[in-house]
Amino acid sequence: MSPEVSELRLNSDRAPEHGRPRRVFVAGATGYIGRHVALELSARGHQVVCFVREHSGIGATVGPDQARRNLAGCEVRFGNVTQARSLIEDGFRGEKFDAVVCCLASRNGGVEDSWRIDYAASRKLLEVSRDSGVGHFILLSAICVQKPRLAFQRAKLRMEEELVSSGMTYSVVRPTAFFKSLAGQVEALKQGRPFVLFDNDEAACKPIGEADLAAFMADCLEDSSRHNRILPVGGPGKAVTARERADMLFRLLGRKPRYRRVPIALFDGLIPVLELLARVFPRFRDRAEFARIGRYYATESMLVMDQTSGAYDADATPSWGNQTLLDFYRQVLEDGLTGQELGDHSLFAGLSRTQES
Repeated sequence: MSPEVSELRLNSDRAPEHGRPRRVFVAGATGYIGRHVALELSARGHQVVCFVREHSGIGATVGPDQARRNLAGCEVRFGNVTQARSLIEDGFRGEKFDAVVCCLASRNGGVEDSWRIDYAASRKLLEVSRDSGVGHFILLSAICVQKPRLAFQRAKLRMEEELVSSGMTYSVVRPTAFFKSLAGQVEALKQGRPFVLFDNDEAACKPIGEADLAAFMADCLEDSSRHNRILPVGGPGKAVTARERADMLFRLLGRKPRYRRVPIALFDGLIPVLELLARVFPRFRDRAEFARIGRYYATESMLVMDQTSGAYDADATPSWGNQTLLDFYRQVLEDGLTGQELGDHSLFAGLSRTQES
C-alpha cells in the first residue's frame, strides 16, 4: 500500500530557526538537486560528508578534483553507492551521523537503471544508515509516484514504502517539476524555432527551483513538523500548462508566438512496436520505456492528485520558495543554460523540427 501523503500546508515566508550543527551524510551530491542540498546544509553550519563516484556528472566528465571544487565546504568521499561494503568502508567509515539525505536517481529513467539506483542502491543506503545508528533519513522522491506507470516511479514508490516501514524517522520530499526539466526548448526558441506542443496541452505543473528545493529539504532536518511525513512541494505561483510556459518565453523574447503540434498518437503508435521489438531484442526495452516516459509527461500533470477521484489539484499542491519560473526563464535567456544542462533527460529537445500545424 502506498504511504499516505501529509496534509501539511507550507508557508514560504516562515522557516524554522536553524538548530544545532549536525553531521549529515549526503548520497547523490553530484546530481542536479543533490549538490544544492549539500551546499545549503554546509552553508547552515552542518558538517556534510558527500559520498560520490570518482567520475560523475554528464558523461562522467567530473573527476575527483572537480567534484571537491563543486562541493566546497563539504567533505567528499568516493566509492560505489550500489555496494553495501563500499558504503560502509568508504562512506560511513564507522563514524556517527545524525542524518542521511538520499538524492540518488537514475540518470536516464531506463528500466534496469531505475531499479538499480532509485530502489536497490537507495535501499542499501537505508540499511547501512539504520545499522549505523542514523536517526533521520531524508529521501528525495517525485510527485509523479502518485500514479506509477513507469519503472523509475515504481522503484521510487517501493523505496518510499520501505523507508516508511523501516522504523527510522523519515521525511519523503516529492517535488513537482524542476525548472531544468522545462528548459529543453529554450535554445530552439532563441534560434527562432517554434515551440513544440502536444495536441493535449492541458497537463500542468507548479515547478520549483533547485535552490528553493534545497532549502526545503534542509529545513526537513531542523523542522520536526516535517518528520515522518510525505511532503509534496511545488514552487511559488500558480500551476502552468505547456502553452502558458511557451507564451511566457515568447513574451520575454519579444516575439509573436509560433507553435508546432505533435499528436499524442505518435507515442500510441510507437510504444507497442518498441514493446514488441523488446521481446526479441533486449536493447529496445529502454527505448520502449523512454517512449512511455515521453507520453506520461506529455499527458499527466505534476500536481497533487486526489486519490479518490484521480483528479489533479493545483490548490492542494503546496507552494514554496521565492524564485518563479518567469525568473528562471529570464535568467537562462540572458545567461544561457550553464549549470542547467539536460544531459540524458533531453528527450524533447529535438522535437522542434517536427511538422508544424
